[in-house]
Amino acid sequence: MSANGWFQIGLFLLVIFLITKPLGVFLARVFSGQRTFLDPVLRPIEKLIYRLTGINEKHEMRWTEYAIAMLLFSGVSMAVLYLIERTQKFFPLNPQKFANLEPGLAFGTAASFTTNTNWQAYSGESTMSYLTQMAGLAYHNFASAAVGIAVAVAVIRGIARKETDKLGNFWVDTTRCLLWVLLPICLVGSLVFVSQGVIQNLRPYTTVELIEPQTVQVTSADGKTTKQTVTQQIIAQGPVASQEVIKEFGTNGGGFFGANSAHPFENPTPFSNFFQVVLIFAIPSALTYTLGRMTGSQRHGWAVWAAMAVLFLAGITTAYWAEARGNPQLVGINQTQSMVQSGGNMEGKEVRFGIANSALFATVTTDASCGAINGQHDSFTPIGGMVPLINIMLGEVVFGGVGAGLYGIVVFVILAVFIAGLMVGRTPEYLGKKIESYDVKMAMLAILILTFTILGFSAFAIIKPFGTSSISNPGPHGLSQVLYAYVSSAGNNGSAFGGLSVNTMWYNTSTAVAQLLGRFFMIIPVLAIAGSLAKKRIVPESVGTFPVTGGLFAGLLVATIVIVGALTFFPALSLGPILEHLLMAAGKAF
Repeated sequence: MSANGWFQIGLFLLVIFLITKPLGVFLARVFSGQRTFLDPVLRPIEKLIYRLTGINEKHEMRWTEYAIAMLLFSGVSMAVLYLIERTQKFFPLNPQKFANLEPGLAFGTAASFTTNTNWQAYSGESTMSYLTQMAGLAYHNFASAAVGIAVAVAVIRGIARKETDKLGNFWVDTTRCLLWVLLPICLVGSLVFVSQGVIQNLRPYTTVELIEPQTVQVTSADGKTTKQTVTQQIIAQGPVASQEVIKEFGTNGGGFFGANSAHPFENPTPFSNFFQVVLIFAIPSALTYTLGRMTGSQRHGWAVWAAMAVLFLAGITTAYWAEARGNPQLVGINQTQSMVQSGGNMEGKEVRFGIANSALFATVTTDASCGAINGQHDSFTPIGGMVPLINIMLGEVVFGGVGAGLYGIVVFVILAVFIAGLMVGRTPEYLGKKIESYDVKMAMLAILILTFTILGFSAFAIIKPFGTSSISNPGPHGLSQVLYAYVSSAGNNGSAFGGLSVNTMWYNTSTAVAQLLGRFFMIIPVLAIAGSLAKKRIVPESVGTFPVTGGLFAGLLVATIVIVGALTFFPALSLGPILEHLLMAAGKAF
């Protein structure tokens, strides 16, 4: 570890802190229907959309109606994406003449991008046409992010309102999110990326002659190995910058290229790398301020932010330490950082980013359910690779995905105040509303869905040949690979541990089901909680009321998140990364 590395990490957290309030205020104004500086341009467009689609913007929905609208919108969007993937060879903007996707991969990808997971069992530059990338995948990057934010705003309204069964209008919330929040910032952000050298064009791929031909080994379908001399290289390109910005800002993560943000066309400079991680945390961090502003308890919003920041610092410290110390099996090799070498464990990392920025990116992207990567998590040390795993296992509430992080941490807030109520022997209260058995049951249902999906699919995959045949490193590392696949899917993260061949019928189908369960079977209980809270009346504070605005509450919230995650997943972690770490220290590698 170095002072420079810690400076970059500290600067990142400072920037996130500084943008939290202004962006949070803006989000609160947008979703409260208050006037903003964009209204003169966007309000006429919004009214035209409502007129064309027959939406009554004054109509407010109960939580059940809100959930049905969300499910219908997501279901139709998923079907359209599946159709685009299955017919892409018949449409224009396909200069490489890519074939249609086979059904399993098309279904898995459609489910992935609809749920804001963006899990990719393919390499984008060799599979998807420009039309599919733009009209299919990039559209879902916007739509799935807007759905997450809309649900979060509905939950905030449920907390803030009293004695009503209305949570707002799904169609209005989604439209305003797209017009006021996502599109303007992504337009500016894409130009920033272009200025840094990120590719943005519609040209066919370029074939260039190699200055030094390379000899490679090629294995044919019958298993025979032959040598071939490669004299040309194909340079893939396309509309990258426009997809890159929403990939990060919408915490989507699906890259145009298979190498994702490790590819120089997606992430060419130190500034573009820093800009990407800031975009990932921007909305999730700002929504904590929006929570405080719309509920009238700004200190509560900051307490939630503080709890998230503590968990983030714990994760980045562990990952940075684990990667900077290097591999203990490389005895006699100097792994310390100096002016002439990066030091530490540089396997799977870009030299231009180094240890600190690779650890930061891995921590941020798994904290926020983004899934973008600038290094290979499979190549991290066992403890370093365990940090992304734990981040997702905790429910990705460490700032979390756009919207998903906020409504996810509300579930843990409900549990935290419930535990506090048990401690003092009083009915728990949250911002003046009594938390009753129904609310706790819905909160536990949301948590159990994630747990059941991850552990259930992982257990099945490691006892069946169609699951184990995809593992590249048998042993505890292989278990980590399988576990990460379902953790990433159910947590709607989308990043991959690597080393696991997932483009099979089993993994395409099972991860898609895990993604759908992790997304929608969590949203429905959360909306049910919001609907329940909205109906309650406000009760005055008393001496037995547990405050949700200070350090004590933030500490209890952190403890609740960690204990739930630790008790649930510690056995699996013990058989995976923890065992691998102990064996590595004893001199055995996988």
